[in-house]
Amino acid sequence: MGIHGGDIYRNQAAVDFSVNVNPLGTPRRVRAALHRAAAQCGRYPDMEAAALREAVGGMLAVPGEYLVFGNGASELFMAVAHGIRPKKTVIPAPSFYGYEYAAKAAGSEIRYCELRRENGFDVTGELCAALTEDVDLLFLANPNNPTGRLLDGDTVMDLLRYCREKGIYVVLDECFIEFCGGCRSFLSAVEEFENLILVRTFTKIFSIPGVRLGYLVCKNKALCEKTAAQLPEWNLSCFAQEAGRACAKEAAFVKKTQAYIRKERRFLEEGLRKNGFAVLPSMTNFILFYVKEAPGEKTLYERLLQQGILIRDCGNFRGLGGGCYRIAVKRRRENKRLLWAVAHWREEQGDRRESDRVCAAGGDRKTQL
Repeated sequence: MGIHGGDIYRNQAAVDFSVNVNPLGTPRRVRAALHRAAAQCGRYPDMEAAALREAVGGMLAVPGEYLVFGNGASELFMAVAHGIRPKKTVIPAPSFYGYEYAAKAAGSEIRYCELRRENGFDVTGELCAALTEDVDLLFLANPNNPTGRLLDGDTVMDLLRYCREKGIYVVLDECFIEFCGGCRSFLSAVEEFENLILVRTFTKIFSIPGVRLGYLVCKNKALCEKTAAQLPEWNLSCFAQEAGRACAKEAAFVKKTQAYIRKERRFLEEGLRKNGFAVLPSMTNFILFYVKEAPGEKTLYERLLQQGILIRDCGNFRGLGGGCYRIAVKRRRENKRLLWAVAHWREEQGDRRESDRVCAAGGDRKTQL
């Protein structure tokens, strides 16, 4: 089982629900920018990414010196961890594996804070108990992956104040925030908290995972410099820089996406519930759900893969277990195909259970009917 979705290279899948990129695809003007970038391949890209910095700073209404760019958000998580060199890191569970990967690579001891299933895996003030004097770094996500849950505003502000008092840096991952409408971004908190590092990416909302472009926003100049010092020179290709400049002008595309995601997410959640699955209400472009599976039978993951549909098995997320799956919100045609396949799997399960019941009673299904 992989630690990330999107592994179509080792799975024969016609439809990939395991990776959470925009179902509307890459904006036309961003594709055009990538074509233009091909003409720049004969020279080195701008090491300072000046034009990209200006474009993204304008998009966010933040000073350009607050920004550090990376080859995807994952590179930034790694650079932050190596820049801070935390002795101890706190990570809520379940959450994105990349935080653990970065902390371990920096030699940090990790303390996991298990989120309660009965609370919808939401972060609460109970997290403070894990933030002792020896902790240097806290990872949070808004919305969280794989749960799709947004952080409570008051809880986060209390945590940021608490961490500031304790000298704890906070990395707040907002890589999926654009799918959530105007809901509870903590971008404005960057001005108040110099211990806050906000990380976002162009990968998900603009559907350019192959381009690799992320950025962090932080007011703390020394921390930005420490992070940037961990990045390789020319870490942003000409393709990433041109694409990012184009993405910064796509506010209308983002708004269109938000409306589409709301509609299709509702369609998928209702369909999953009708099939008897326990669905965790999501605020973003993916959904976490649970199904009880019979031992010894093909799992939902295996059955769907046989039909060319790849979903994310979340059994290896810390704090989850078998029968937990995550799916991306995709186009209506693909969403209908998934729900049809899920319903068919449910029918097969029902037929097997009925057959087992009849056999246990000493007859066959035909005579019982």
